[in-house]
Amino acid sequence: MELITVIFILALAGIGVGFAEGLLGVGGCFIMVPVTFFVFSTMGFSPDIAIKLAFGSNLLVVFPTAISGALAHTKKEAVWWKAGMVLGICGAIGALIGATITSRFLSEGILKLAFGLVIGLGAIRMLAWKPPKDEEDPKDNPLTWACLGFPIGIISGMIGIGGGIIAVPVLAMALKFEMRRAIGTSLVMMAFTSIAGSMGYLTNGLSVPNLPPFSIGYVNLLVWACLAMTSIPVALIGARTAHKLPVTQLRYIFIAVMFYVTLKMMGVFEWLGLPI
Repeated sequence: MELITVIFILALAGIGVGFAEGLLGVGGCFIMVPVTFFVFSTMGFSPDIAIKLAFGSNLLVVFPTAISGALAHTKKEAVWWKAGMVLGICGAIGALIGATITSRFLSEGILKLAFGLVIGLGAIRMLAWKPPKDEEDPKDNPLTWACLGFPIGIISGMIGIGGGIIAVPVLAMALKFEMRRAIGTSLVMMAFTSIAGSMGYLTNGLSVPNLPPFSIGYVNLLVWACLAMTSIPVALIGARTAHKLPVTQLRYIFIAVMFYVTLKMMGVFEWLGLPI
């Protein structure tokens, strides 16, 4: 695959990543991981190396786009910064641990299957969930946030995602966050989990030989630059769009994304021969 083709594919993927992150409060890794895994595999790297490079590089992309989206949601007063910071700090510790576990011990097949099951169950639960008729403010409970942030961070680091696809339904359903506020607050958390997770893949991959050019450990700077240059500005567009959509419609979009991730991670599309 020629370099110009690689750059074009990654830049195009970055557009989808940025819009998904700003609109839904997710890191867009459900787009980035398959694309970057395909790119590295096409370049001749083993699936084990390719998936870890995809995880580490994509987490670093989530970092600036999460900040961009969080600032856009802040202007709409849809971010609870205290909650996001507590979730993020505890999530960062978990993400560093999760990245280390995957880098050293686990195969991508087991992780993808387990994650797909978890996200699928979450999507079903969120589909059946109905917002309370009487709106109530979420409680100021840092201990609960910390207890939730840490395991979300571990999953984030293990699977190479920002964690928003887990955090948003948890905040909305369990902690009574209004949907837009859950999305905005999750972006703050993701800024922490993504940078910690990417650093975990970077440090654990430093001793690995024969990685692609522009790689530092399991983080490839060329991939990061191509995805980030388009995803960061588009995240602002996605965040503005989120505040123009009805809450119910926004929730159904998020559920659809969760089901897509479930099928993709479990290999259903590959089994059916569908290139999506």
